[in-house]
Amino acid sequence: MNDHQSGASFASSSSMDLDLPEEHRAFRDMVESFVQAELPKDWARELEQKEDEYPFELWEKLREAGFHGLGIDEEYGGIGGDVMMQMILARALARTLGGLAWIWGITSFAGVKSIGLYGSEEQKRRFLPEIAAGNLRAAIAFTEPGGGTDLLGSMRTTATRGDGGWIINGEKIWSSSAHVADYLLLLARTDKDVERSYQGLTLFWVPTKSDGVKITKLAKLGMRSMGSCAVHLEDVFVPDDLVMGETDRAWRMLLPTLNNERMMVSAFCLGIIDGVLEDALEYAQQRKAFNKVIGQFQAIQHMIADIKMAQYQVECMLTDCAWKISNGRESLIESTALKIVASEQANKCADLGIQILGGMGYSAETDMQRYWRDSRLWRIGPITNEMARNVIAENLGLPRSF
Repeated sequence: MNDHQSGASFASSSSMDLDLPEEHRAFRDMVESFVQAELPKDWARELEQKEDEYPFELWEKLREAGFHGLGIDEEYGGIGGDVMMQMILARALARTLGGLAWIWGITSFAGVKSIGLYGSEEQKRRFLPEIAAGNLRAAIAFTEPGGGTDLLGSMRTTATRGDGGWIINGEKIWSSSAHVADYLLLLARTDKDVERSYQGLTLFWVPTKSDGVKITKLAKLGMRSMGSCAVHLEDVFVPDDLVMGETDRAWRMLLPTLNNERMMVSAFCLGIIDGVLEDALEYAQQRKAFNKVIGQFQAIQHMIADIKMAQYQVECMLTDCAWKISNGRESLIESTALKIVASEQANKCADLGIQILGGMGYSAETDMQRYWRDSRLWRIGPITNEMARNVIAENLGLPRSF
């Protein structure tokens, strides 16, 4: 499929015409032009197929564009930018990159949203300029092998007091890009004598080159070249100046950033819907069967209409959530509902895209199969959609179900 043609169809298939301030519209136009010129889909397909090679060239392109500095204040070397601009970038990147957009998103969440929100001033001045310059990569190390969604109840990684710092022992899993990261944003239990499982947890900024850190790549369905890893920690020393925020109170600190993570995932899902829609439209207008272009067939038209409706639904919800967070409004229910709808619609739309393209949709020569594989993950993480529904119900006053 011709990427230049698909870029042209994107202009007509996207619904990015909601009432945005001029600054946001200008940023959106700049990002879309960059993505079309520098990150075409055929290049993204080639990157994704290299399972054993982290796409450093993608990281470098994002560095040259200055995108690693988005969300970081100018006094720390960043380019500033609010939540809406971060969502605009996430959406635009995922349109061609699919799940590889996480190359930007992981460090943005682990570094920018963590250090920027609850890091000390010394930590901000030490690390944020390096992140903004694209000189530092981070990975998230929260999930435990025996826990999955039961993150708090299954926490077995411990940190005990040592001379001038902490000694960490335990194991994490599904830590994306940990094998090329400089630091891990790691959650560990620092107090076992607690009434509630969310108490007694602390965040650490762990150098991956520390003695006792062993990182192993895991094979998986999608986002292959980005890599996801198991992390084993044996008597790993972390000094006090790499503790993030208050000891024993990490979960309360993390809650606002988890809302942001759900929004970022949803923006990636919306970008995938954009990519699916433009490819489906192009194919339907070119492919012939029974002496007609298949876009004349009602069944195909209905599939494309469903994809368009999903795009509009997710865009409206994402815009509303971004506005609420930007204005300091409570958004737990909204951001959680958004994550469910966005991930399920993205995966459904990618499946429809495969159906529209038929055998070519199943082929590695097109992007539909990549969009499907990547979007399938977001129905599971960073929170399963089943658990997310529990969160919504509980916050509506229903009894806890787990």
